[in-house]
Amino acid sequence: MFTDPNTAVLFTLPVLGTIWAGAFLGAVASGGAGFAFAITAAALWLHVLDPIRAALLLVACSLLLQLFTIWPLRHYIQMQRLWPFVAGGLIGIPIGVVLLAYTRADVVKVGLGGFLTLFGLYALLAPRLPVVTAGGRGADAAVGFAGGILGGLGGFSGVLPTIWTQLRGWPKDVARGVYQPFIIFAQFVTLVMIGFITFDTVAALLFIIALPPMVLGAWVGWMIYGRLDDRRFRQMLAVLLVASGLTLVV
Repeated sequence: MFTDPNTAVLFTLPVLGTIWAGAFLGAVASGGAGFAFAITAAALWLHVLDPIRAALLLVACSLLLQLFTIWPLRHYIQMQRLWPFVAGGLIGIPIGVVLLAYTRADVVKVGLGGFLTLFGLYALLAPRLPVVTAGGRGADAAVGFAGGILGGLGGFSGVLPTIWTQLRGWPKDVARGVYQPFIIFAQFVTLVMIGFITFDTVAALLFIIALPPMVLGAWVGWMIYGRLDDRRFRQMLAVLLVASGLTLVV
């Protein structure tokens, strides 16, 4: 089907199996926690896809998942909490997209993975997380800015806002009502910008191929979320952060 050997290899069984596994595991994480699709799937996809193509697929798949799971949480979306993150992300996303072409993917993975592992272990082992009330909307905007940069670099926009909403002490539905809409916004903007660079028939086919395991994983994750109270939700986030961090580092 494809005359280019570099393209044909993307549709061999080992590569397709890796894409399916990443789509399923990432969707389970996203359905259960409202984030981490990009981190979970990237741990597998970056072994078989180039960074720019992987970023496009990660953002496109994650955006679809967020749109699918945000509807039941629509009543928890509070614009007064959300807009500072969006304002900061609007500035950070273009910077991240520009850096994507000049940044080594392995360096980003190791740095982000180390941070997630350390914070996740702290959140898991500490009796309770500190509640940060200082900084107000300016601090929220700064987190959105940093999240936007990570989003532009590879679809990791939800990591820092998710951690920050936990440090703010917000209940699980309120927290997801902030960081999930932010992820949708950040990934839509990122998708438009990256799409101009790398969208082609191959990218469209890879997206279609990833859909079935992604839908199944999202359903499994949503079932898990419905059984969690606030304490167990925070514990699950901590475990997920550690696991995501380790998969990025290894």
